[in-house]
Amino acid sequence: MRAPAARGAARPRPAAVALLTAAALGCFAANSLLARAALRGSLADPASFTGLRIASGAAFLVALASARGGRRGSGSWASAAILVVYAAPFSFAYVRIPTGAGALLLFAAVQVTMIGLAVAQGARLAPRQWAGVTIALGGLAALTRPGAHGVEPAGAALMIVAGAAWGVYSLRGRSARDPLATTADNFARAAALALPLVGAALGAWGSRLTPAGAALAVASGALASGGGYTLWYAVVPALGATRAAALQLGVPVLAAVGGVAVLGERLTPRLVLSAAAILAGIALTLVPRRR
Repeated sequence: MRAPAARGAARPRPAAVALLTAAALGCFAANSLLARAALRGSLADPASFTGLRIASGAAFLVALASARGGRRGSGSWASAAILVVYAAPFSFAYVRIPTGAGALLLFAAVQVTMIGLAVAQGARLAPRQWAGVTIALGGLAALTRPGAHGVEPAGAALMIVAGAAWGVYSLRGRSARDPLATTADNFARAAALALPLVGAALGAWGSRLTPAGAALAVASGALASGGGYTLWYAVVPALGATRAAALQLGVPVLAAVGGVAVLGERLTPRLVLSAAAILAGIALTLVPRRR
C-alpha cells in the first residue's frame, strides 16, 4: 500500500531513506522466514499462527497510531476481510512450501493482480509491459509445474490466493489519507473477524502452539508486519511509486537467501530460473509508458 507524501514535511536525507528502505524490505522478507520457521517445524498450527499474527500486528499498529495522534476509524470491514483472506492462506501455504518459493509466489501474485485490475479498469500497457506480464506468468508456470523440485501445488495455490488478496487490499488502500491509521483500523477489524475462523479451524484440526511458535507469530505480526509497514509508509513518499515497486523485487531474493542461510533450505535450479523470469518480467512491467 502506498503512502501519500505529507504536506510541508521535510524531505528525509538520502542515507536515512536508504537505511529505512533496507529495514522495511528486510521486515517483509522476515515475515516469510518467521512463518516458515514456525510452521514447517510444527511449532505452531496455521490457524493459531494467523490469529496471533493479526492480533499482535493490530496491537502494535493501533498503539503506534494512537501515540502519534493519527485518526482512527478510517478502515473498513471489507478491507479487514480481505486482510484475513491474505493472512490465512499465507500461513497454510507455508506448511507446504519453502520460504523463497513462497515469497516469490506471493510477490508475483500481488503484482499480477494489481496489473490485471488496472487493465480491467481501462489502463493501457505498453508492448514491453505485456511482454513482462507474459514472462512473469511463464516463470510462475515453470515454478508450479509438477515434477522434480517443483512447488507443492496446493501450497502454491494457497500462496497465490494470499498474494491476490494482498494486491486487492493494496489497491483499496491507495486513496487512504493516513495509511498508518487506516492499516491499524483494518488490522483491528481483521483481528475480530479472524477470531471465529481461528476457533473453527482449531476445533477441526486441533491446536499446536508452543512458546517458540507463539513468539514467532508475535514477531511476525508486531515486528515484521507492523514495523515493516510503518517503515515503508515513512519512505515511500521519498522513493516515489515506481522506484518503491522496483525495490520490492528484492524481497523474494532476501527471503530465499534467508531460507537457505537460516533454515537450511535448498536453492534449486528450477527456483533460480523461475525467479529470474518472474522478477525480470515484473521489472519490465514497471517501466512507465512513453507518452
